[in-house]
Amino acid sequence: MKNKALKRLISGLSLLLTSLPFFSFASNSSQKDTVTGSNYKIRTIIVDPGHGVRPPGATGNFSPGASGAYSFERDVTLAIALKLRQEIEKQLAGVKVVLTRSTSEDVAWQKRADIANENKGDLFISLHCNSLADRHVREIVGHKHHKPVYRTVDVPDRSGKGVLMLVYGFHRTKEEERAIKENLVEGELEMNSDPDPNDPAAMILMNEYKRKYRKQSIHLAELMVSEFTTDGRRIEGIREQGVLVLCHSAMPAVLVETGYINNPEDEAYLNSETGQNEIVASIIRALKSYKDEIEASVQP
Repeated sequence: MKNKALKRLISGLSLLLTSLPFFSFASNSSQKDTVTGSNYKIRTIIVDPGHGVRPPGATGNFSPGASGAYSFERDVTLAIALKLRQEIEKQLAGVKVVLTRSTSEDVAWQKRADIANENKGDLFISLHCNSLADRHVREIVGHKHHKPVYRTVDVPDRSGKGVLMLVYGFHRTKEEERAIKENLVEGELEMNSDPDPNDPAAMILMNEYKRKYRKQSIHLAELMVSEFTTDGRRIEGIREQGVLVLCHSAMPAVLVETGYINNPEDEAYLNSETGQNEIVASIIRALKSYKDEIEASVQP
């Protein structure tokens, strides 16, 4: 086996992985990190304002995002992201923030993950606004031969309300592995586009990175949920979804659906200075707790 670094890791990691319990959402953040070095500090946080205006002549995966009665998701997410960057750099000493976009123009999904990886982010936070699709309702429009005649109409569903947290699901695990290999441990894993299943050391190290990122992603989401709850927001929970920007970012990653923009009450909150400042404050408190826990857990 050519990779000497992996040879040195295999013995310790093999013992570690055989002793790991099955993962649960009640993560134990005090356990010492086995991949990160003892001098690890969170230095770079990627903030991703969802959606945007499609650039002229652009090709690729773009989405206009959701809209409410008078506002657009792309504008709300950028406003919150700019405030969040300012507060992170103000309140978390030594932490730099990289935005995936800082203007109204959209950025392709893969490019957002590329920005995160190229800047060696320690965390990826994607900001979005939720929305419910119209409901299909049948209504009687008349009668024919003494029988009712129906038609189907679309009725806006404005019942959604509150915060939803998303983390990436296991069904895109191969894409996650490629992102880790290409962007985090480049030069340390000697493999082709996929980890070699016949190389125990490479698979052990890759699985340990995946385990760590999943555990930390969910724990950060849990901390955010706790803080949003403290501020009186309705919480829809934490869900797994195969979101491209999450699984292609080689770091702990969380997507925050900050509210339902097609719900009149949530739309007003999301567009207000008070609402945006409260959302930012909730995220900042969660980040402070996460940073303290992670950095304490890797001390010798």
